[in-house]
Amino acid sequence: MIEVRNIRKSFGATEVLKGVDIQVEKGDVVAVLGPSGSGKTTLLRCMNFLETADEGTMIFDKTAYDLKKITKKDIGLIRRKTAFVFQNFNLFLNKTALENVTEGLIVARKMKRSQAEDIGRRALDKVGLGDRYSHYPHELSGGQQQRVAIARALAAEPEIIYFDEPTSALDPELIGEVLEVMRNLAREGMTMVVVTHEMNFARNVSGKVVFMEQGQVVEAGSAGDFFENPKEERTKEFLRMAEKKLL
Repeated sequence: MIEVRNIRKSFGATEVLKGVDIQVEKGDVVAVLGPSGSGKTTLLRCMNFLETADEGTMIFDKTAYDLKKITKKDIGLIRRKTAFVFQNFNLFLNKTALENVTEGLIVARKMKRSQAEDIGRRALDKVGLGDRYSHYPHELSGGQQQRVAIARALAAEPEIIYFDEPTSALDPELIGEVLEVMRNLAREGMTMVVVTHEMNFARNVSGKVVFMEQGQVVEAGSAGDFFENPKEERTKEFLRMAEKKLL
C-alpha cells in the first residue's frame, strides 16, 4: 500500500534520518518504537509531507514519487487518502468538537455543511463522544480531545492514519480510553502507523514493529518475533529497559 525507501532528512548539520525503509500493507498496524531522538516523529512527518525529505522514494498505491521533488499536486492527492493525529491534539480552541471534525470537510473538500455534519456526528459517535458534539476543547479532558482528533481523522475517510505518540500528552488515567479507540480501529482493519512508547499496545495490537535508533532502523518484523525473539542486541537491551519501567 505504502512504502518508503532510503528516506533521509537533516536539520542543519544534524542528520536525523539516515536512509530509512518502511513498508505498510493494507490493514497493517505498524508500531514505530525507539528512544527519544531516534527519528520516529521525523519519519512520520516526512511520510505525510509535514517535513520535506532530503532524499527518498515513496511508493503509494503502486505509484512512485521522489520525496525531494514531489509536486504540491501529488502531495494533495496523497493527503486526501491519509490522515494525521498529532501528539498535542491540534484542535481549534474556538470551535466545538463537531466543528473541529467538520472544518476540513467544509473548507478543504468543499462539502456541504449538512453532509459534513452528518459525517462528523458519525465519527464522534464512533469514538464514544456522541454526547459531546457542542463541547469546546476546554470543556473536554485530554483523552476526549484526542478522541476528537481521531474523529477528525476518521471523517476524512483515509486509507491510512498516522499517529504521532497519541497518548504521550495525556495523564495516565486517560491513556486507556484513547488506546481502546485505536484497538477498535485495528479490529476493523484500519491501516495505521503509530509512533508510540506504549509497549503493551505495540505487543498486543500492532502486527508489525519497526525499532529505530539514531535515525536508522535497527530491527523490523512481526510484533510476535520482535517481542519474543528479537535478533539484535540493541533491541534486546531496549526491551529489557522497557520491561523495567513497567515494573
